[in-house]
Amino acid sequence: GNVRSVRNAITANGYEIEDITEPSQIDDAKVIIFPGVGSYRAAMTVLEEKGYVEPLRRYLKDGTRPYLGICLGMQTLFESSEEAPDGQKTMEGLGVIPGNVIKFDEKEMTVPHIGWNGRIHHQDSPVFKYVNEKEDVYFVHSYYAPIVEENKEWTLTSTNYGGKRIISSVQKGAIVGCQFHPEKSGKTGLNFIKGFLESVENGTIGNATPLKVDLSKETQLVKRIVVALDVRQNDHGDLVVTKGDQYDVRENEKEGVVEGRGGVRNLGKPVSLAERYYNEGADEIAFLNITSFRHGVLEDMPMLQVLEEASRSIFVPLTVGGGIRSYTDSDTGKTWGALEVASRYFRAGADKVSIGSDTVEAAEAYIASGGVKTGKTSIEIISHHYGAQAVVISIDPKRVYLEKKDDCANPNHVVVDLEEDQAGPNGERFCWYQCTVKGGREARDICAVTVSKAAEALGAGEIMLNCIDMDGQCNGFDHALMKAVFGAVTIPVIASSGAGNEQHFADVFNATGVQAALAAGMFHRKEVEIDAVKQHLTKNGIPSRTWSHN
Repeated sequence: GNVRSVRNAITANGYEIEDITEPSQIDDAKVIIFPGVGSYRAAMTVLEEKGYVEPLRRYLKDGTRPYLGICLGMQTLFESSEEAPDGQKTMEGLGVIPGNVIKFDEKEMTVPHIGWNGRIHHQDSPVFKYVNEKEDVYFVHSYYAPIVEENKEWTLTSTNYGGKRIISSVQKGAIVGCQFHPEKSGKTGLNFIKGFLESVENGTIGNATPLKVDLSKETQLVKRIVVALDVRQNDHGDLVVTKGDQYDVRENEKEGVVEGRGGVRNLGKPVSLAERYYNEGADEIAFLNITSFRHGVLEDMPMLQVLEEASRSIFVPLTVGGGIRSYTDSDTGKTWGALEVASRYFRAGADKVSIGSDTVEAAEAYIASGGVKTGKTSIEIISHHYGAQAVVISIDPKRVYLEKKDDCANPNHVVVDLEEDQAGPNGERFCWYQCTVKGGREARDICAVTVSKAAEALGAGEIMLNCIDMDGQCNGFDHALMKAVFGAVTIPVIASSGAGNEQHFADVFNATGVQAALAAGMFHRKEVEIDAVKQHLTKNGIPSRTWSHN
């Protein structure tokens, strides 16, 4: 998704692209843009094996040849990284910038650093010519470059996260790098790329000058508003966005109810709806494929085409879920691994993949083994190759009410206290959250908290936390569930299921520690606008994304 989106961002600014497929092309390049996503170890290993390291070092040596490294593309400019192969403390980088890339400490903050954050400028550079200083940009990373005396002159902007001041972009001469993803930072990111390419074209790229930095100023990670689109095939074979209540859409194929609540509603074509949400200010968009696969995801061309088309005009993160697993083609007998399936989605334009039922099964096996990692689960395989930030787990639990807290002795069932206004139908003040699979149709003997902790240990980078009881009810998010899971893990949590108005978002952010909240139906039906939610959050002192509308 990163590479495809970078290409689309460049062409959207009116520039042409030539792919570098051989190391020999680097010497003749006029400008290089290095988009990076995944792990440092994998990137440097590939660069070394394919003979790109020395040509890149030659290209970058005197700092006069234009270069833009994005995220991992910036990190590889440093001397080394702690994201190294097993048995190594660090892995060598290109060695252009002094310093070592290190990992955020999970004991001090939520890791990865995912979401929209600001920048403090250390230099005045033409690459930011079209970007307002107050506009937020999108970050997703577990490793960062700290500012040290040796690389201060390289620091273009810094950003605060978890009590740390990190390098969020660098520049010296014509070499530029950014930890954030401009291709996922909306119109703000497009304007950053415009500033870089335009300054290369007019010869001003090297005109960055130092600024006096007020170190008392700090940026902040804002709360994200995520829009989900449940996508399935209709009776005519077209992909449509649908919405039911309490997972009804996943259990039947009835159609025909167009407006109002109740039943299953077809709400439009996925790409056009996603474009609408992007233009209205959605911070992320999730395509959740709820169609039953006839063969497998690699033959599911309509969904891949949706991603490819969406990434041409939507420049915020795209998550896709549905069928992210290993499977065997019933016609040919060929087996496809989970990594191959995820890679196909990433190449089509996805930035993250959401793993559902497979997560529960992996957690069950992990618990049964006493916490032994096999390296063979979908979570482990994809996370190892693309990084934890690319793996979202989606959990679909439902409440099992208890009269007394000690009514449940199973260690895999974490009992949660319920507030009076969230009590059960008979006034129960306790419950555990039973995980389900197959779109909520099959319950398993393990709870959401236990699955979340196991998935984090296996390498997941984020949790999309649904609740069957709240889904489609528009009565607000399940705060008890959100607090229980957020308090048990160190990775970001997205609250899902139950939003019906602006106050529900403010409530879940104030009452729990979740970093993002997701809604579908209320946005699809235009009962509430995204901008109205953000204005309400701002009015209540909750930070939301500042972005460019131009």
